[in-house]
Amino acid sequence: MARRFVFLVFSLLVLGVPFSSVEAAGFSNRVTNGSFNSGGFQEPLSVPRVLSRSALIMDVNTGVVLYEKNADLEIPPASLTKLMTIHLALKDVAAGRVSLDDLVDLPRQTWAVNQSPGSSLMFLGPGQRVTLRELILGMAVASGNDAAVATALHLAPTVKDFVLRMNAEAQSMGLVKTHFADPAGISALNSTTAREYALFCQQYLKLHPEALAQYHSVREFSYPKPENLPESYRNRPGTITQRNRNLLLDTIEGVDGLKTGFINESGYNIALTAQRNGTRFLAVLLGGPGSGSAQGGRFRAQDGENLLTWGFENFKTLKQELPSLGPVRVYKGDKAELNVVSAESLAKTVRLDRGTNLRYKIEYPATLIAPIPKGTRVGELIISDDKGELERLTLQANETVQRGNIFVQIIDSLKLLYHSIF
Repeated sequence: MARRFVFLVFSLLVLGVPFSSVEAAGFSNRVTNGSFNSGGFQEPLSVPRVLSRSALIMDVNTGVVLYEKNADLEIPPASLTKLMTIHLALKDVAAGRVSLDDLVDLPRQTWAVNQSPGSSLMFLGPGQRVTLRELILGMAVASGNDAAVATALHLAPTVKDFVLRMNAEAQSMGLVKTHFADPAGISALNSTTAREYALFCQQYLKLHPEALAQYHSVREFSYPKPENLPESYRNRPGTITQRNRNLLLDTIEGVDGLKTGFINESGYNIALTAQRNGTRFLAVLLGGPGSGSAQGGRFRAQDGENLLTWGFENFKTLKQELPSLGPVRVYKGDKAELNVVSAESLAKTVRLDRGTNLRYKIEYPATLIAPIPKGTRVGELIISDDKGELERLTLQANETVQRGNIFVQIIDSLKLLYHSIF
């Protein structure tokens, strides 16, 4: 009898209950992907009316695409290209390579008179004193092609070198269909898709949140001012004031960016973002129709308004707070308890009528046995509201629990044996 008992203890100690018992507890092959179930998010909706050839609207916080139309169609971004130029400038500022207060040289290549016919301009000229900050405003508000060239030459030896950097940055961001041929967007060889440009904008907003207030929501830009000119010209500066081409900044609640664009080969483009009550949506519209800038700008604004209104009338970002998870009991380890965390974002996109009176349920397997590496899946957090289940979040080990010493393993084996009997 004693031999049988010793053999049983030895079996529990050596073989134990493998950690795959988590699988047996009902978590086998389920991987939470962040989408919501058909009880809420995926209910059919009427779609917004969009004239543009390509369109997409996403929840910036979650990356969930709410609506798309020909979102993978390749179209020249036109002046949306300048957002990549601004991104690289702000990236260099953040890295300490340049300063927003840098005085930027203005070779002939940057002067307004040397830009392509019909260019949008900041009106750079010889002898002016201009800072990088002003150039970014000149791109963001006035969409100045001259400002884009000057910025490129401040950050790279040549425009060609800067374009190489633009394309390398696009690749590093995972944009495989986005290609740049110049820093301003005047070439029809620039190319992107609504989906990829939205992904770029999502990263841009994450990296440069201050840019919305400092540049993209600025209503007007005046240049050159007296301080930009040689002293002999300051009494007659010829300052030109230009309004932001984003017509929705003053007409739609929460709109604070981002950029418009147009060339004949693309039509009327816009990357548009707005925030209300903690929910931020991003709309990208490419290939908008229009005969002339007045009509094209009006159609572009109409498409943007329709998309944003539809988004805010139907969806919101639910930013959840985890309930207290507490430590979980672990057997046969060098620690008796394990701290757990959610493996996924707690921000989720839900229908507007979901997410009130949230309830949480935590599920763990009956037994967790060391060793347990950090990051191992150990359970699920089930989130529900008054209309049913909303989401299941994976819970994972926030630390590594190694196998305990021989005495801990014997004691815990006996405890497991006792629990299995009684």
